[in-house]
Amino acid sequence: MKSRVPERLGISFPILQGGMIWISDAALAAAVSEAGGLGMIGAGGMSIEEIRKEVTRAKSISTRTFGVNIPLLRADAGEAVEAAIRAGADVIATSAGNPKAYTAIARDLGAKVIHVVSNVRMAEKAEEAGVDVIVAEGYEAGGHNGFDELTTMVLVPQIVDAVNTPVIAAGGIGDARGMAAAFCLGAEGVQLGTRFIASVESPAHPRYKELILSAGDRATVITGRSFGPVRVLKNKLADMILQAEREGLQPEEVQEMIGAGRSVKACLEGNLDEGSFMSGQIAGMIHDLKSAREIVKELMEGCEEIFSYLKEGELG
Repeated sequence: MKSRVPERLGISFPILQGGMIWISDAALAAAVSEAGGLGMIGAGGMSIEEIRKEVTRAKSISTRTFGVNIPLLRADAGEAVEAAIRAGADVIATSAGNPKAYTAIARDLGAKVIHVVSNVRMAEKAEEAGVDVIVAEGYEAGGHNGFDELTTMVLVPQIVDAVNTPVIAAGGIGDARGMAAAFCLGAEGVQLGTRFIASVESPAHPRYKELILSAGDRATVITGRSFGPVRVLKNKLADMILQAEREGLQPEEVQEMIGAGRSVKACLEGNLDEGSFMSGQIAGMIHDLKSAREIVKELMEGCEEIFSYLKEGELG
């Protein structure tokens, strides 16, 4: 596998762990980084001081490269980027906005920048901003998604063709087969979220992990298509949101009905009815808990085995 990603980001393997709110803490990020990938702290729900503390905690666990994911919808995004880097983060991952100004801040402070996109135009803007790596995230992914509903299979090669920056594939990837497919599409690495929720080091509530392990191929749905698509596991809350949308409630009415704290109810409390359990469609392929090291190892060894088999088959 040829990839510019490891050298560019200072990691051993082109495997990234997604920055998931309330899930991607210092312990999980450090475990992935120690395994040779890029661990990522999800700072979406953290205050500036909490970001500093979590980065400091990660540095006390691991000496390897790790990053912090900062959604640009935050009013204090610039301050959050600076705080994370000054506390010791090596990489900043941004999403949901134009990364230009924040890339400049991170670069000036000596950090690398990754930006997550869901269409070609966003990827071109990210390249213009000077990011180091682009994550092309398909609609199969868990959590917040793009409005264009482009799947990983069609999104990745179009972005690869449009930019010169290394592209990481995300969405619908949970094992070596998915990783090999991503490389065949032109990606130079993969980002996984849901697979790392169902890991030993993940701080997700046990009931959250069990929902993923017992999921089938039709276990997830998209809610909020009119105001902000989010892929979640089916439950009472998801059904309630979908029903409200079918009945024609306005976006603000749906958001008011949902209320605050639904991710906390899922991730930390394991409230099966009232929590928003973000998950990718890949949940249907995840059947057991593994350590971050096992996940990374199986991805790399399995992918290399697949390419070796394909090469031998071609030569034969």
